[in-house]
Amino acid sequence: MKLVVGLGNPGPRYAHTPHNAGFAVVDQLASQGGGGWKPDSCLARVATFGLSGTSLLLAKPQTYMNLSGRAVSLLLSEYRLSLDDVIVICDDLALPLGRIRIRARGGDGGHNGLKSIIEALGTREFTRVRLGVAPQGEVADAAEFVLTPVPPDRAAAFRQMIRKGAEAVEAVCLAGVDDAMNRYNPGEG
Repeated sequence: MKLVVGLGNPGPRYAHTPHNAGFAVVDQLASQGGGGWKPDSCLARVATFGLSGTSLLLAKPQTYMNLSGRAVSLLLSEYRLSLDDVIVICDDLALPLGRIRIRARGGDGGHNGLKSIIEALGTREFTRVRLGVAPQGEVADAAEFVLTPVPPDRAAAFRQMIRKGAEAVEAVCLAGVDDAMNRYNPGEG
């Protein structure tokens, strides 16, 4: 079993924001698999998805972004999974809209959800799929930008990135991180 964690904030206020790109990817996977979301005792909503003989536990932490690590830690313990089984999906302000970058490990890159997970797990050794949401120009407040709904002129590109992000997660699960990195990381394969 793989634990696929989409990062975001719960509630309708955040539903269509760049910061909820991780939630959108796991929603995409859940809809493909016909699985419904249910509350879990691990501070998350979960759904299952079967992928060519691999079972995916999809998770949306309900702790808000800055405390995502609490839910991930509980899920790993409850389902007896290892760090090798974890894939975290999040937005990335440093990547242009639509770009995807997969890493087998790394820092938080200024992302509070990743920072929380690294602190809770005590390691940077987990796979992450980062989704580019960079604005077209300068923004005065990055937090306000990622917590504001995606504007209509960028919505189609955002939806396309979500579909591509779901495909990237599937590639990580089926072909492995290195192969997925070669396929999806810009200029790296």
